[in-house]
Amino acid sequence: MSKNFISNKDETVRMFESDFMETLSRVHPAVPLIIYLPVISFFLYRSIGVFHFSAATILSLFLLGALVWTLAEYTLHRFIFHYKPKTKFGEKIHFIFHGVHHDYPSDSRRLVMPPSVSIPLAVLFYFLFQTIIGKDLVSPFFVGFVAGYLFYDMTHYAVHHFPIHNRVFLFLKKHHMRHHYQDSDKGFGVSSHLWDEIYKTNFPRTEKS
Repeated sequence: MSKNFISNKDETVRMFESDFMETLSRVHPAVPLIIYLPVISFFLYRSIGVFHFSAATILSLFLLGALVWTLAEYTLHRFIFHYKPKTKFGEKIHFIFHGVHHDYPSDSRRLVMPPSVSIPLAVLFYFLFQTIIGKDLVSPFFVGFVAGYLFYDMTHYAVHHFPIHNRVFLFLKKHHMRHHYQDSDKGFGVSSHLWDEIYKTNFPRTEKS
């Protein structure tokens, strides 16, 4: 668990003595799709069939929700996952939440967010957004937010584990790999580098980047 250790193999380290807890920490990449595509369908149905929003309203709130996701992604990654603890216990918690990914970045079962983390976060965000924008508008907004999350999770898996040829995803892969192998205090966006640009945490531009 040395801070300088990085494995480039599809391997992992055991984090919990409990077999149950260890199982919860390892996730097949299809799991977020299985859980959250029905959530998207449900709130899209409410947007159309219950609240009868126009296509323009749904699209606008969808895009806003997706944009807010990118900010949530950046904020969680920068300030929660990369929080620098000052105690041994804090270091253990940090390793469980994110340090393990930096030590074992190619571990195919720890590249998407486990439901034990994503579901409580989704519930928390839903009620926060409902309080802010109301019980009706939150439906199309949450569709965009959850879709943004799924795009993030699938992008994160892809850039670590798939051969990529698409120019957009190659850019995202290079951005994220620099976060892993060049400077972990920069490049906190995974599905977008927008907030890295805004908050000046992007990598210096080179002729090839």
